[in-house]
Amino acid sequence: MPEKPFEGRFYYIETFGCQQNERDSEIIAGILEDLGFLPSDVFSADIIIFNTCAVRETAEEKIKGKIGALKALKYKNKDLVIGIGGCMTAVEETAEEIYKTFPFVSFVFGTGALEKLPRLIKDAFNGRRTPLGDESGEIPEELPSVRRDPYRADVSVMYGCDNFCTYCIVPYTRGRERSRLPDEILKEVSAAVKGGAKEITLLGQNVNSYGKGLPEKTSFPELLSSVASLEGDFRVRFMTSHPKDASDALFEAMAANPKICKHLHLPVQSGSDRVLKAMNRRYTAAHYISLIKKARALIPDLVVTSDIIVGFPGETEEDFEETLDLLREIRFDSLFTFIYSVRRGTRAATMEGKIDEKTAHARFDRLVALQNAVSRAENEALVGKTLRLLVTGKSETDPAVLAARSEGNRLCHLKADLSLIGKFVNAEIISAKTWSLEASVRP
Repeated sequence: MPEKPFEGRFYYIETFGCQQNERDSEIIAGILEDLGFLPSDVFSADIIIFNTCAVRETAEEKIKGKIGALKALKYKNKDLVIGIGGCMTAVEETAEEIYKTFPFVSFVFGTGALEKLPRLIKDAFNGRRTPLGDESGEIPEELPSVRRDPYRADVSVMYGCDNFCTYCIVPYTRGRERSRLPDEILKEVSAAVKGGAKEITLLGQNVNSYGKGLPEKTSFPELLSSVASLEGDFRVRFMTSHPKDASDALFEAMAANPKICKHLHLPVQSGSDRVLKAMNRRYTAAHYISLIKKARALIPDLVVTSDIIVGFPGETEEDFEETLDLLREIRFDSLFTFIYSVRRGTRAATMEGKIDEKTAHARFDRLVALQNAVSRAENEALVGKTLRLLVTGKSETDPAVLAARSEGNRLCHLKADLSLIGKFVNAEIISAKTWSLEASVRP
């Protein structure tokens, strides 16, 4: 068989879900290009791969609808190969359902089967359907990848999750926590920086528990400091952290090294201790507040962002007011906000006290209104200040201006020469909006 058995053929990947899925898709693209495939649109592809998300049931149903729409393409091209991977197919019942509901799907693969993709693809083009359950669960190293952004690189430091929050399906789709060896991570970061990456994001479902099962004990703050000590002009950020494992050592590492972004994304999910207990989060609102106070004492310009779920089963008006009180005290720079949705297979799915849709949406609107006011005020306080920005490309909303990101991951727009894309610049903030800033490059 030739070195590139599919040379001259084309692939299309569609990714759903989180940054970890985006990183997995970069590896899938690398595997496909190693086999000889070239990227194309969905209509010209010889192989289509959907990398799916299972975090929310509504998202899963939407993905199934998109899979169904591929039937027309398969009808036009009998040789078209369709692969469905990611978190949806890591749940065995869902994978079986896909095979039964969509017989035109050529193969399915879970999050632990990336290293088996070459064989799955070759089998599919030879008309063979690989049976389910063919996953090693081990961490694959040395897999090729095609990074979607030449200036920013996501690097997975661990896979899986041991926390079993009652609303979350991730421990069932990505398995238990497995940490990569520090040397492998450092090697990948070094290669990305040498390849032009200016920003590295260390990824994990809970990076603060990094190190479990390694032959030599290594904590996440130690890993973070090692990454930041590598040569090169770059900055490093990380996500996501769990409050129960956030430590003084983490904050000290962030404060000590100028390459580590002064940005902490620390999902709180609720300001009510009763709801936090029902979620199995294993911390209190008071403990969370104390963490933020410690971090800000060490890092005065720290940008703090978070996640919040409203309408969790049993949430009372008092519980929700406690969440609003926490927002007022912490004053997050920005939030990812969600209305709770039932996810089959999680403990919360069987809990009593479901919140009706009208109440949940009303609470969500109040939460967003409060946070928007805070975000706008925090952004306005930056007017007149100079920030170091990484220019990432043309703005998606206005191609006449460039988009950039601050150390705190704030979106900034500036009128500047295209030659600045991929470079760090110092820019003065000249005006503020709720979700973005306008900046001017300083000479």
